[in-house]
Amino acid sequence: MKGVPEHLPPHAPTLPRTPWRRLCRWVIGLSGWRIVGEFPDVPKLILVGAPHSSYWDGVWGLLMKVAIGLDVGIMIKREVFSGLLGPVVRRLRMIAVDRKAATNVVDQMVQRFAREPRMWLGIMPEGTRKPVRQWKSGFLRIARGAGVPIQPVFIDYPSRTFTLGPLVRASDDIEADLVRVRAMFAGYHGKHRDA
Repeated sequence: MKGVPEHLPPHAPTLPRTPWRRLCRWVIGLSGWRIVGEFPDVPKLILVGAPHSSYWDGVWGLLMKVAIGLDVGIMIKREVFSGLLGPVVRRLRMIAVDRKAATNVVDQMVQRFAREPRMWLGIMPEGTRKPVRQWKSGFLRIARGAGVPIQPVFIDYPSRTFTLGPLVRASDDIEADLVRVRAMFAGYHGKHRDA
């Protein structure tokens, strides 16, 4: 189907085939959203998507994830798990994050990467749909601690695309990396604002 990859790389974590995949592929086909670029053939990866300015980012991202059968654990706020969508987000392998707790989310994710033979993790670096001056650096700290690459995913509403950028490796200079990665998102437009 146009815009939805037919095959994933051999090392990418995949979801089991279900009737939901066909339905999601149909919805994506009608919507005009598509993926531009190719996923890397790596077993462990952090996907960083921006700009994140609307709940619709998550809706299209989840539909795309199921449509292509890609098993991406997406970090979302814990409150979503206790609502009506709780059973759905659990089945979609969402990862609950308690932003108010005194737990170290970075260490938890690094340990999780160490335990899993295959793991792709999706993160929105803004941490919110509201405009922010500074991105959160957690994705870089996780990538550095776990030794995994970062896949930028540029969300662009005018073209209805999720564009896959070049792989990035975190260095010891987190602040410089944050500036470098954020600059890659220039020119992409979210539903309500740019990155």
